Amino acid sequence: MNTPPPPHAAGRLARLAALASAVCLLVSGCSVLGTNGDDAEPAGGSGAGMKVALVTHGGKGDAFWDLVRRGAEAAAAKDGIDLTYASDADPLAQADLVRKAVRDKVDGIAVTLAKPAAMRGPVAQAKAAGIPVVGLNSGIDAWRPTGLLEYFGQNESVAGRAVGDKLDDLKAKHALCVVHERGNVALEARCAGVRNTFRGDTDNLYVDGSDMNAVTATIASRLRQDSSIDEVVTLGAQYGLSAVKAVRQAGSGAKVATFDLNKDLVEAVRRGEVQFAVDQQPYLQGYLAVDALWLYRTNGNISGGGVSPVLTGPAFVTRSNVSAVARFAAAGTR
Repeated sequence: MNTPPPPHAAGRLARLAALASAVCLLVSGCSVLGTNGDDAEPAGGSGAGMKVALVTHGGKGDAFWDLVRRGAEAAAAKDGIDLTYASDADPLAQADLVRKAVRDKVDGIAVTLAKPAAMRGPVAQAKAAGIPVVGLNSGIDAWRPTGLLEYFGQNESVAGRAVGDKLDDLKAKHALCVVHERGNVALEARCAGVRNTFRGDTDNLYVDGSDMNAVTATIASRLRQDSSIDEVVTLGAQYGLSAVKAVRQAGSGAKVATFDLNKDLVEAVRRGEVQFAVDQQPYLQGYLAVDALWLYRTNGNISGGGVSPVLTGPAFVTRSNVSAVARFAAAGTR
């Protein structure tokens, strides 16, 4: 049993505690007996107990978003973060997922802005609740007006213009730019960029990206209708593979180029079935977005100063350099 100190001892203890407190405050501003900020996490802390929600517009079965998620999970594991991933291709449903994260009182949200208008309300709610929000992948022209803290991704207009220049170098004359999600600002910007710099003709073809058989059939039909098309540009790795099938089905001589990578697309580049792929590094986007929230919460860091995006692409993967990324693609991180 603990016995309380006698009154004179208790008084001595109190005077000693007061003296220690005064000395500590004068010398270093430290806290005494847990009264001055013991609950604050130090800079570079572990982040244990921190909750982050990653909310994207990725559709089910899209391998691209698996790469984003793996990058986010790697950062969460490093930082000791409890990560929740949710996605919905419908902008209103995606907005509801962000609102749910706000209700769950997470410590940070990473979100894509494929349809920026739908995200403005939920982002405002998060900010009102004191929850920092960063952007990734889509919405490079909308992240600051929407009120996001930081942004990680590729400038899609720049990437599209780079593809247009590449097609000129390859002596292409007529490009078909295949858009697999109508109204997605990132996809539209890619095709617009191609059209901006490519000296040949550029046509957009809208397809239902949720039905791969329909994608192949629609591209093949267009190639049969117009034999002048000598280049098919797709905006996602699996659509590039569908375009390869479509070219065969149509008996066309068109070449195929695409945005984005996966392990099967890497092999198609290696075999020469796809001329090149534009790599925006989705694994890196997921990783940086989650890690940025940890850095902000634990050390007050803001990448790009809150005024400039952090670019993750574009980089061209061709038959000449594909071996450099093949092993990472096989591991599911490129």
